Amino acid sequence: MAEVLLFHHAHGLTSGVREFAEELRRAGHTVHVPDLYEGRVFASLDDGLGYAREAGFDAIVERARSFAAWLPGELVYAGFSLGAFPAQQLAQTRAGARGALLYHACVPVTEFGESWPQDVPVQVHGMEGDPFFAGEGDLEAARALVESAQDAELFLYPGEEHLFTDRSLPSYDERAAGLLLERTLDFLAKV
Repeated sequence: MAEVLLFHHAHGLTSGVREFAEELRRAGHTVHVPDLYEGRVFASLDDGLGYAREAGFDAIVERARSFAAWLPGELVYAGFSLGAFPAQQLAQTRAGARGALLYHACVPVTEFGESWPQDVPVQVHGMEGDPFFAGEGDLEAARALVESAQDAELFLYPGEEHLFTDRSLPSYDERAAGLLLERTLDFLAKV
């Protein structure tokens, strides 16, 4: 079974993120879910992003790195949207990474190095009409990652929702989220 470090999205550590982590635990995986917002949860994405800007994106990423430092290096790094940024960074730069699961976001590989580590499998998941994922460059970054990496997959889901995996948000899409969870569990079974 895999050990996963899962980072929440800009709303904070919502009940939907906790439930997703529980699904992975029920499948036998060890899952760590740090609260990068120090107890704050926001009803709106704008408010959550406002907090991230106020606290500083670098400070939030540093909280993620600090949490990871206490864990073994042999982790699968996963993150939802804002949380995909530290997940991708750690998967690309921390020795021993076993894989990466990037949900709703992906940045160009060159943000953290020259190329994706060839021994680190990765999956990227997003909705094809999501204005953030498809409209702000993440989809292009994901396609480039898949083309350049040895073991990489991109999964696009029909729809326009951004955080379609979080049951606690109005954007939740049960069918797409179920398929994403199935693909995630298959990925974790292989790493």
